[in-house]
Amino acid sequence: MVATLYLFGCKRGVGIDTMSEFFARLRLETQMGCSPSALRGVMQALEAALLELAGTWEQQGCADGEGREIMGAVDATFFDQMILVCMDRKTGYLLQEEVAEERTYLTWKALVEERLKALRTHVLSVVSDRAKALIQLAEQGRECLSMPDFFHCMHEIVKSYALALGRRVRHAHKALREAQEALARLHGRPQEPHETPDATAVVAMRHAEVTHWEEARRTYRNHLETLSLTLHPFRLVDSTPQTSAQVAIRLQATIEAIEMFAQHHRLPARPNAMLKVRKPVPALAALVDFWWQGVQQDLAPFLLSPRWRQWVHEGLLPMVYWDRQLARTRCRRRKAKIQAAWETVRATVPQHALTQRLAPAVLAEWQAWATERVHAFQRASSAVEGRNGYLSQMHHNHRGLPRRRYKVWTVLHNFDCHAADGTTPASRFFRRTFPDLFETVLSHIEALPQPRRRKHQVALKH
Repeated sequence: MVATLYLFGCKRGVGIDTMSEFFARLRLETQMGCSPSALRGVMQALEAALLELAGTWEQQGCADGEGREIMGAVDATFFDQMILVCMDRKTGYLLQEEVAEERTYLTWKALVEERLKALRTHVLSVVSDRAKALIQLAEQGRECLSMPDFFHCMHEIVKSYALALGRRVRHAHKALREAQEALARLHGRPQEPHETPDATAVVAMRHAEVTHWEEARRTYRNHLETLSLTLHPFRLVDSTPQTSAQVAIRLQATIEAIEMFAQHHRLPARPNAMLKVRKPVPALAALVDFWWQGVQQDLAPFLLSPRWRQWVHEGLLPMVYWDRQLARTRCRRRKAKIQAAWETVRATVPQHALTQRLAPAVLAEWQAWATERVHAFQRASSAVEGRNGYLSQMHHNHRGLPRRRYKVWTVLHNFDCHAADGTTPASRFFRRTFPDLFETVLSHIEALPQPRRRKHQVALKH
């Protein structure tokens, strides 16, 4: 029964609460429980109903004929079999999680094109690691921007230096504690006062070492923050637009500063790892110009005056952009810097003369467009990485999960994974609402059969 309550092995966000609550209620109603074979039958019926319903809703979502533009993120994950994953980063909608024997360019191309055609979508860019097949998929298969995953670049730096630097800090603190304990023991032995000055000097030296390595760690973290806060369409200091060339120069300068920092503090050399970080910098920076091109294409039909363009570029867009980044950032230091930038823009835009000339409905339309455009700036495939990691851990904890449920996981993610605003990836992708997934599916599931009653139990009741 425990296995039944966990059904598809998913926690809240992909369906577990709804299903476990359903089976708990159902068992209370039947009071006597059900046999495992009956529950397995219900589970199989639910699997089939979920897949059928998802297919129907996808067809309804595509019926309007609207061509959708997506920012794709692709990756491969491994359970009992290899699964190729493609997600729309703007909405979180999983276009596919397909079992495959290989992950070559031709395999990717065939699977992705089939889904894109069925969903009537067009790919603007693809975020991925630097696997040759994925780069070829973007540049040749879809003829779009191939965007390196910024998370991987940051992770290479952290893998290279964070542990080594952390060990130096821990050893410095440990040496300081030992020196302080030795000095405390000497204070209890007045017959040897001549040793106290030496022990005091050792404590002072250990204090200096701790201060040195703590300062080094703060410098290292500042470099990482600078690297992260540089890859944006706006400068953090004044929220003015920046170009790919400017971003590339700043990224390269920060990477060089990190290498010089490692050499100065005699951290282990990591030339191969840093080469992996430097190599994709031009492609990373290209995202900024690509994003601004999308902005210009949207604004071109309106023939805006230079003053209105300045209001959009330096007021509306940075205000909406920093607001979104503020909600997504968890690091307190980076969050404080982003909040300062947002508050500066937020204080000026409402008071701007052009803002006050707009009717509330028109201003709301401008803000909706800015929000849509801001969501198009995708520099990492962290959503795909996070989902793959979670499913892999779940697969490990459950000692494997039935292969027939792989597609069920996709359905649960797309139609039952609710964001803070109540939307699901499917409702954001198709721009329409869908009925509650489980209420719809469970309405077609009959009550579970009662367990068999033994003859002596029936006789006792009579």
